[in-house]
Amino acid sequence: MTEQVLLGILIPFIGTTLGSACVYFMRGEMNRKVERALQGFAAGIMIAASVWSLLIPAMEQSEALGKWAFVPAVVGLMAGVLFLLLLDHVIPHQHLNSDAPEGPNVPLAKNKKMFLAVTLHNIPEGMAVGVVLAGLLAGVEGITASGALALALGIAIQNFPEGAIISMPLHAGGMKRHHAFWYGTLSGAVEPLGAALTLFATGLVVPILPYLLSFAAGAMLYVVVEELIPEMSEGEHSNIGPIAFAVGFAVMMALDVALG
Repeated sequence: MTEQVLLGILIPFIGTTLGSACVYFMRGEMNRKVERALQGFAAGIMIAASVWSLLIPAMEQSEALGKWAFVPAVVGLMAGVLFLLLLDHVIPHQHLNSDAPEGPNVPLAKNKKMFLAVTLHNIPEGMAVGVVLAGLLAGVEGITASGALALALGIAIQNFPEGAIISMPLHAGGMKRHHAFWYGTLSGAVEPLGAALTLFATGLVVPILPYLLSFAAGAMLYVVVEELIPEMSEGEHSNIGPIAFAVGFAVMMALDVALG
């Protein structure tokens, strides 16, 4: 069980690291079509994970409430959205293709604000993995090792393009390759940290597991709607992003059903 938990914590971080390493093999800025495809794919993964790995299990854990089994999922989801909205306002950051910084007006370079933007939306992913692993350790019915692995793998798959999306523009903007690689890698460090902290609080997590599962789902959905989909769709019309979104959704759905 310890090895499974350790793998669950580290797999998403490995995905970010491998994606960041693209800076060593690809030259210049990332092609816009490739960028759209990667953002769409990541969005599809995150939405499918939110539904199959988080919201549905949250309602299954609340079956004793009968027709009110949806309440913890709804409350948790809205709390997760509001939490990310709060972070969006208190953490200075700047999205990839935007010239307008968000959050508090502080004198930070654009590359550091881009780093904070990616780090910000990695927070709910780390929480999601940690909550599921906490339920696994506690022996909660309906949460399996294979289901936890499916979630970790799904997040790792969507972390790969995120690592590339942060490291390659930094290098194209003049940063040395290895510095850009470390920026991309460290943007994902919040995930294993968040998962580990959640695990340490397992005794507190399990009694409110349905709320926390849906909280993580709400936070992830906020990231998709607020960041990934707008960035995927901006500029001239393209079908690449929606197709990649569908592929990402299907991959995560298949992983969850096959391994869960």
